[in-house]
Amino acid sequence: MKGHPGTGKSTLSRFIAASLNCPLLDKDDVRDSTYAFEPQVESHTITKLLNDLSYEALWRMTKTQLGLGLSVVLDSPLSSKTHLDRLVDLAGSFDGCRLVVIECKPKDEVEWRRRLEVRGKDGCGGSWHKPATWLDMERLLEGYNGCTDFDMGDVPKLVLDTTAVDVKATELVELVFRFLDACTH
Repeated sequence: MKGHPGTGKSTLSRFIAASLNCPLLDKDDVRDSTYAFEPQVESHTITKLLNDLSYEALWRMTKTQLGLGLSVVLDSPLSSKTHLDRLVDLAGSFDGCRLVVIECKPKDEVEWRRRLEVRGKDGCGGSWHKPATWLDMERLLEGYNGCTDFDMGDVPKLVLDTTAVDVKATELVELVFRFLDACTH
């Protein structure tokens, strides 16, 4: 899964993993476990190190699941080409393993903003490191320096508008399954 916070990526990931009866590995779960090591005074270097450590743990858990012959749903922003390259290498190390990307990309920024801020206000975001306000999101996006839209190479990608109010999560899951079916045949 690929997408910024608040785009519906985690909700969709849960539906997909449950429907496929396969493991869901969420980068935020790993990042949440680093809270005790987060500095009291903001340090970009330590924050980056802990984020990188979270990805490393995610890659290792993915490798274990793939080694067991299981399909895996990874829920992460996949915000850098480096992370994609790592997944391509990881998938390539297992016979018959196929990497596909499902990107949650909201077309309605107003709805995206509303969802993000409701989640932040209600404390339903579940993670202390996720943006809770639109200003936090703008800062995060600014920090990416426009590097989140990158060439996927040969990796099949499906982009879904998760803010379309007339589309239910179950319909999005159905689109994902049709895409996955097309990618495997």
